[in-house]
Amino acid sequence: MTRFSQEILASTAQLQLRGIGKRYGALSALKGIDLQIHRGEIFGIIGRSGAGKSSLLRLINRLENPSEGQVLIDGRDIAIFDGARLHALRRQVAMIFQHFNLMATRTVAENIELPLLMAGVPHTERTRRVEELLQLVGLGERRNAYPAQLSGGQKQRVGIARALVLQPDILLCDEATSALDPESTQTILELLRDINHRLGLTIVLITHEMEVIRDLCHRVAVLERGQVVEQGEVWRVFGGPRHEVSQILLNGTGRTCAVPDTNSQELLLELHFTGERALEPDLADLVATLGQGLRLLQGGIERIQGRALGRLRLALPYVDDPEALIARARQLADRVERLH
Repeated sequence: MTRFSQEILASTAQLQLRGIGKRYGALSALKGIDLQIHRGEIFGIIGRSGAGKSSLLRLINRLENPSEGQVLIDGRDIAIFDGARLHALRRQVAMIFQHFNLMATRTVAENIELPLLMAGVPHTERTRRVEELLQLVGLGERRNAYPAQLSGGQKQRVGIARALVLQPDILLCDEATSALDPESTQTILELLRDINHRLGLTIVLITHEMEVIRDLCHRVAVLERGQVVEQGEVWRVFGGPRHEVSQILLNGTGRTCAVPDTNSQELLLELHFTGERALEPDLADLVATLGQGLRLLQGGIERIQGRALGRLRLALPYVDDPEALIARARQLADRVERLH
């Protein structure tokens, strides 16, 4: 168990969704959603288009109300908020968007300052907060630039700074990297990770990109047709996805490959490392345990939350007792599959 998971299990959930349903006329967008998101956590929500991700996010900041169930922040049902309490909620829960939503006629600094102006914050405090955020997102030298003069990654940095300027407790990210190139995506993910670490900010992120979940989140929930079909620590979901949708989404990261041609006299095994036993794949151990004639055909191992995840396909000289060889292989991997 990771250090983070030990901490959050001992804490009270900052955000709870209990029996959430959402209908638009005859269409049921969400059904029976139960989630707990802890303070300081980066929680990912992933699913295919139409799975209900955006509908779920709009319930958390009260842009919409659930048809049934409760959304609780710090134990308070936000459905009953109105007036001043609803205004305070909008300051507590900030949001960044896929398409930045910057004002073209305002500079970087002015875009960041806008929520402070609308909140009636005095000029001196506005200046101080804007300067802090410019430095945090690395745009100090671009304070007087206009959105048209910025790259996509820089525009998203402005969006993040603007979302943080009122010092929220929760940051919602709606496909925040979908419009960015891979290099800009990695830069934004690093920034969000740094913000989470420095400020202890809870981040709820929706995406259709498994790579974003892998690189940033502590836990993940998989949505399909408005229901949570799988959830857990990222390493656990990536290491052994149980639901068909999770497997399909993971296959998009290039985890599957065709079985290569092998000698008919060879035994073909696939060793799976799911993180359950925190095993480390070691070629020297494989050779020592399975024999000198071992050939590595294909494989891919990645490290997520400190655990090695992936699979190795091996060809071994055929033996009279293959089951004994497979039993030895099971000492080295979480699961062993005989391919032929």
